[in-house]
Amino acid sequence: MMNMRRKFSLLCVIGALCAVSSVTQAAKKGGYGLEADSGIEYVPEEVVEWKELDATLPAPPKSENLREFYVSAVATNHYFIDSSSLTVGNDGVVRYVLVVRTAGGAENVSFEGIRCEEHTWKLYATGSADGQWRTARISEWRPIENKPVNRYHAALSKELFCPDGNPIATADEGRRALQLGKHPNAK
Repeated sequence: MMNMRRKFSLLCVIGALCAVSSVTQAAKKGGYGLEADSGIEYVPEEVVEWKELDATLPAPPKSENLREFYVSAVATNHYFIDSSSLTVGNDGVVRYVLVVRTAGGAENVSFEGIRCEEHTWKLYATGSADGQWRTARISEWRPIENKPVNRYHAALSKELFCPDGNPIATADEGRRALQLGKHPNAK
């Protein structure tokens, strides 16, 4: 009985290899069952590698351009986006200036980007009190985490700038989402 099972298994393996071989040969000839001279050529799908654009440092934020956004019920800080700094690059990255004000009165300013398709964020620079930018020493794409504390990247991504996982089409669309407190397409 065991001998019959081995023979059957061997026949299945041989049949599968023959099928793979015939499909490979057909693809090399110009398609599945098409002759090379039929005018139809097999062209593998081209994969375009994503390339990030250079980020230009914006002007320092002005208080009249700051738009506060909701982060969570437990957040003690206040979070703002400088609406004049908001851009959407041809690389699909939404870039903005973030201002975080702590309950104690301290203010942190950063220039950041969100890559919606990958659900990641990047710090480009930090702002100083004199309005100058300092390029970030470590500027790499990091995953956006939706934690109860410090979830501002998740709020920006999910609720404002990346509805349905795709970047907003224009800066005006992002400004409108900030004005409404949530993107109309956000779930």
